[in-house]
Amino acid sequence: MRQLYKFISIISLSFVLASCGGDKAEQGNGLAEFKPIKWKMVTTWPKNFPGLGSIPESFAKNVEEMSAGRLQIKVYGAGEMVPAMQTFDTVKSGAAQMGHGAAYYWKGKIPAAQFFTTIPFGMNAQETNGWFYNGGGIELWQELYEPFGLVPMPGGNTGVQMAGWFQKEINSLDDLKGLKMRIPGLAGEVVSELGAVPVTLPGGELFTALQSGTIDATEWVGPYNDLAFGFYKIAQYYYVTGWQEPGAALEFIFNKEALASLPEDLQKIVEVAATAANADMLNLYTAKNNQALQVLVSEHNVKVKKFPEDVIQGLKAASEKVVNELVENDPAAKKIFESYQSFLSQSSDYHGISEFDYYRNRDSH
Repeated sequence: MRQLYKFISIISLSFVLASCGGDKAEQGNGLAEFKPIKWKMVTTWPKNFPGLGSIPESFAKNVEEMSAGRLQIKVYGAGEMVPAMQTFDTVKSGAAQMGHGAAYYWKGKIPAAQFFTTIPFGMNAQETNGWFYNGGGIELWQELYEPFGLVPMPGGNTGVQMAGWFQKEINSLDDLKGLKMRIPGLAGEVVSELGAVPVTLPGGELFTALQSGTIDATEWVGPYNDLAFGFYKIAQYYYVTGWQEPGAALEFIFNKEALASLPEDLQKIVEVAATAANADMLNLYTAKNNQALQVLVSEHNVKVKKFPEDVIQGLKAASEKVVNELVENDPAAKKIFESYQSFLSQSSDYHGISEFDYYRNRDSH
């Protein structure tokens, strides 16, 4: 990937020299006279938070290197320029040219946007990326954001997440009743169906909320990020697996006018850098999650638990109900879900005789 960045940087540098004219290049001041384009990126994550926050930073660095400094992007963590949940509106208004977050945060504005983060019991990261890039997913996403003057691009995936941190054990569906849990998107509606009280909070507020009793449980991401937030200090039980987010996709969103105003080569650089960031994040979480889990278990005595089968089945039935209601009441959601479900059916059939069967054979004792 590094070689690709260097190659594009050389091509971009050549473009700059050519565009500045022969005389300026001969004077050796062509680049000095070129005024860089400066952008702002707002995010829903704490500044430089592992993975979620570091990937936008690496994206900005790669864009600057590949463009030979012609496009420079300053990254703002949640709360530095605007609160986390104002990212969408800030980019829409043009106050920032781009943002990084998760589409399901905007469910109040665009209910169907949730499908572009994750669906409970839906596609994993590998399948989601397949749908995005080769199954029409990105085109549907762009169509959905078009009325808001925004252009979305995949911006990372954390893989299968953990089910969350709980102050008490979950032994039956009854234990979910009255439980105050931070859980966004469609999954929040699912637990509500089962009597829990879903709460949407940005990551930076979760530790305090759990510590103070504002919430009784929280899902966040997985061991890599959960260790960094220190949830093990205040919650005893760590549940697997992430039924609610089997392949949580993140997004870069761009102000359409700002993106269109870039020269074509810079637009391509932005697209390539976003695609690289999308892959880099999944690679990072694949490498770091198990390392962090071992620390949680061996050094902090975290109890890793599995939900009982009746809880899983209850969550699954409620998930189907919630998704079906959304699809029935929202034409945009219906169109997107038909594409999503069609791709999932195809990938699931093949993965049943490839990935799943391979894991079973490899890990059998």
